[in-house]
Amino acid sequence: MVGALGVVFGDIGTSPIYTMATVFDPTDPHPVPVNTANVYGVVSLVFWSIIMVVSVTYVSLAMRADNEGEGGIMALITLLQQKLSKRGKRTAVWLSALGIFGAALFLGDSMITPAMSMLSAVEGLKIVDPSLHDLVIPITTVIAVLLFLGQKRGTEAVGKLFGPIMVLWFLAIGALGVSGIADEPAVLRALSPTYALGFVFHHFNIAFFALAAVVLSFTGAEALYADMGHFGRRSISRSWTFLVLPMLTLSYFGQAALVLKDPANISGPFFLLAPGWARVGLVVLSTVATVIASQSVISGAFSVASQAAQLGYLPRLRIAHTSEKTIGQIYVPWINWLLMVSVLGLIFGFQSSARLTFAYGMAVTATITISTVLFLYVAWQRWKIPLPWIIVGGAVLLSGDLMFLAANLTKIIHGAWLPLLIGLIAFTIMTTWRRGRDIVTASRERLEGPLRPFVDKLQADKVVRVVPGTAIFLNRSSTTVPLALRANVEHNHVRHEHLAVVAIRTEPVPRIRQEDRMVVDSLGSGGDGIIQVTARFGYIETPNVPAALALLTEEQTEGRIDVDTCTYFLSKIELTPGPERTMPKWQKRLFIATSHITSAAATYFQLPQDRTVIMGSNVEV
Repeated sequence: MVGALGVVFGDIGTSPIYTMATVFDPTDPHPVPVNTANVYGVVSLVFWSIIMVVSVTYVSLAMRADNEGEGGIMALITLLQQKLSKRGKRTAVWLSALGIFGAALFLGDSMITPAMSMLSAVEGLKIVDPSLHDLVIPITTVIAVLLFLGQKRGTEAVGKLFGPIMVLWFLAIGALGVSGIADEPAVLRALSPTYALGFVFHHFNIAFFALAAVVLSFTGAEALYADMGHFGRRSISRSWTFLVLPMLTLSYFGQAALVLKDPANISGPFFLLAPGWARVGLVVLSTVATVIASQSVISGAFSVASQAAQLGYLPRLRIAHTSEKTIGQIYVPWINWLLMVSVLGLIFGFQSSARLTFAYGMAVTATITISTVLFLYVAWQRWKIPLPWIIVGGAVLLSGDLMFLAANLTKIIHGAWLPLLIGLIAFTIMTTWRRGRDIVTASRERLEGPLRPFVDKLQADKVVRVVPGTAIFLNRSSTTVPLALRANVEHNHVRHEHLAVVAIRTEPVPRIRQEDRMVVDSLGSGGDGIIQVTARFGYIETPNVPAALALLTEEQTEGRIDVDTCTYFLSKIELTPGPERTMPKWQKRLFIATSHITSAAATYFQLPQDRTVIMGSNVEV
């Protein structure tokens, strides 16, 4: 539970810093007037929104839809694609595309969250001393740069501190909330949903626009689901129920009480809850907490990018594992530097957390709405929940999600366009890569030709010499001839005594058991030293080919494969635009440009560099 507090709840746990200030921000294009009815309505709406979105949608429902313990939007996508009829598969394709757009929005959220969170915390300096205003941007910039520079070291060592710090954080914001409520205990009446409903139905023209800021109270809800595989549903739900939710509630109601007592405090009710002597310490603690929140979403971006690459929506990316104990702790350099440049651009471009709030809310509401739609379909198709129940439950869940989404759409010109633009760009890159990859695979298979006839011909060919040693030829397909093998035979007229054609297959499950990892085909005739091997990996695993080959027995391989001495052969593909109209020209150029960030296959599959031979081929797109 303590570990979950340090990783899962950083984002949602720091939302009290800016939510109430944003709702009543007088510079908002649709400000909420400060009076007793509105304050009661807003804080009640915040509380019940958290209950419906986090407690009901995620903790009670979505977290039950796991893919062998793993959660998140990528898990939902893989669940959609399993065991469906032909008609269901067509629907799943469209819903999967929607899910990929949700994943693309999450990548946008990974850029906005660090900028938003750290700016909001450091801006507490202005509450301590307004003359420190000019230091906010430089301090935030330094913290952001240090955060991204430290990613390559991993979070295992620092992660041990995250949990206790977040426990201190939640206890602190809860205690400050109690101090505010003590001055205005009547604010607790707003725990009743009648205040939220009354605010929405009696003051809809105000409440509707307020929803765009209320959504900030449950930013990070997706993290509860996405990180389920690391901590388990029980630890996350217990942490949420017994500590996080009560402390967040106390903080929001304490801030509401402070605003009621003195409306002049709307500019920074979170920091003004603390006595003057404690505000500097609160700013420091807030900054540490927002760094933890940023770390959580950055790690999430690494995981999403890695899973997208495994499922074929992104090229192979260089991945470094930063923990010997936790498989999910990875570092993806290309994504890290992209996020750093983007976060710094947002800090300098928006200059304040208030200007970023509209962009922030748009990414959150769109992702939650998409996750809800995917969950409802999984519940109907896989769990066989009766359609009337799905319709009724969906109407309840989606009515709230769509209201939040609609409210944020009104902020398009004020910054909500940003996550949509980022998501659209990422979605275009991901779908273009998937389409181009399918085209290249089809072209490559035509060039490669079928494997079994090639092996039969190879056995009868007297010109081809058999040389001692073991050769491992990696290939995408298990039924075609690796281009490197074909070139070696046709041009060098040699083959090795032991020869294995190894195909890497990513399955729509998180992990594959070791005993199920390797599938061996003797290709019809045993004893010739030629086999085909399929190495199966889950979509969150990084393929390690030598380790996988070490699992094979001598009986399976028709003679021992010595992974310490064998030679690996790779086929390097040079992509060029072809005359066929397989894709629009701009997509071909985008696909070829994206291919340049592909990690070297030898590195990605963890092959020994000094025993890897690369042979080139040309494929037209």
